[in-house]
Amino acid sequence: QVQLVESGGGLVQAGDSLRLSCAASQRTFSTNVMGWFRQVPGKEREFVAAINWSDGYEHYTDSAEGRFTISRDNAKNTVYLQIDSLKPEDTAVYYCVADVRGSFYHTGSYKLWGQGTQVTVSS
Repeated sequence: QVQLVESGGGLVQAGDSLRLSCAASQRTFSTNVMGWFRQVPGKEREFVAAINWSDGYEHYTDSAEGRFTISRDNAKNTVYLQIDSLKPEDTAVYYCVADVRGSFYHTGSYKLWGQGTQVTVSS
């Protein structure tokens, strides 16, 4: 089974930028779409962005437009999430996802999840 391993989280200051990485152990049909969710303690996981591996088409939630950029590196089987102008409210655990069966925006649509990487933004 494909495994997803996130990295790149940490403690940063408001206004900084951060790039999260998600490496897939192999490329299969299940990684044709990969994406990111995030979860704040006490709240549900929310969709951030997804990317079609074949054509690079990007999907974003409305609140992510402008500061978040998803990209992929075919040679490394890796998806990235660039976050600019970080805000304290971006503090969350960020999860990499793959193997979508349905709407990109729903947690239940994804069968593969990484372990998550913590992003903490101080004001």
